[in-house]
Parts: sequence; structure tokens; C-alpha cells
Amino acid sequence: MTHQITARGALRAATHEQHDRVDRLYSQIRLDDRDDYGAFLGAQAAAHIPVEQALVEAGVGAIVPDWDIRQRGDLVRADLAVLGLPVPDPAGPIVFSDEAAVLGGLYVLEGSRLGGTMLRRLVPADFPTRFLGGVDSAAWRSLLQMLDVRLDTGLKRSLAVAAARNVFALFETSGQRIVETGHLG
Repeated sequence: MTHQITARGALRAATHEQHDRVDRLYSQIRLDDRDDYGAFLGAQAAAHIPVEQALVEAGVGAIVPDWDIRQRGDLVRADLAVLGLPVPDPAGPIVFSDEAAVLGGLYVLEGSRLGGTMLRRLVPADFPTRFLGGVDSAAWRSLLQMLDVRLDTGLKRSLAVAAARNVFALFETSGQRIVETGHLG
């Protein structure tokens, strides 16, 4: 009997090193400090917003039926506005060329949403946290099911992995800006 790895398993295995680097980078930020929290949101926005826009340009709405409720770009913009901070420049360019790449990119954004829910517990109640909330476990499960159905060949999984790695790289680049500006606990 052969054990088949799921698309989620393939994505997780292929991106775990980048995921760990990004987690280590962002976990150094003091989310209970208003300036550091603002820098954190800015770094998230600099990666999240261009990824979300690239997903839209690649037709994510036709691929993922509930895309409208998954979008969080406006939430991070609103949180930054409450803190009196501008929306930062994009951390870099990103393009998704096909459905598999779109799904790989969305996998990272939705995983980020799960992480945001855990981080929200560390943020003072008087800080804006729209961007860090709103996990819908049914939406996450439906995405995982979609990955397994639509990423049904080695090529599609490879394209999804490459896209996911590109998204992680953008978040890492954006997080490095925090290191360079000294916004670390």
C-alpha cells in the first residue's frame, strides 16, 4: 500500500523552513508596544496587500467562491489608520500565473490568518486588531479540501509550492524592514 501525501502536506513540507524563518523574525516583535505593533502591521501590510492584489489580478474570485470574505487588505489598512500610520510601500512584486499558483499563494495568506488569531491574544485590548481576527475553521477546511482536489498532479503541486515560497519570501523581506529599523523587543 502506497501512502499519498496530501497537497497540504506537500505545501507544508516544502515551505516549512521559510515558514520557520518568518515566524522567528516576526516573533521578536513586542506586540504589546504600540510602536512595535504598528511596525508589525506595516510589515504585514507591505506583503499581504500586494499578494492579495496579485491574487485578484490572477482571477482568485473565479477559483475560490468565498474569496470576498477571505480578503483582509482593508482590515490591515483600517488598523494602520487607527494607529495614524500610512500604508507602506509593497515589499516587492508578485505575480500568480495560474490556478495552482493562486492556491499556493492563498494557502500562505490563510495560514497567516490562523497565526494572527494566536497573536491577537498578545495584543492589548485597546489596539486595533481587525487584521488579526476572523478565523473561520470551515473556510480553512474548505481551502485544504480544494488544494487536495485541484492540486492533483506533481506539476500543479510544484507550481503551488513555488508560489507559496514566493509569498513567504515577500513576508520575510517585509519583516527584515522591521529589523533594519530597530522595531524589535
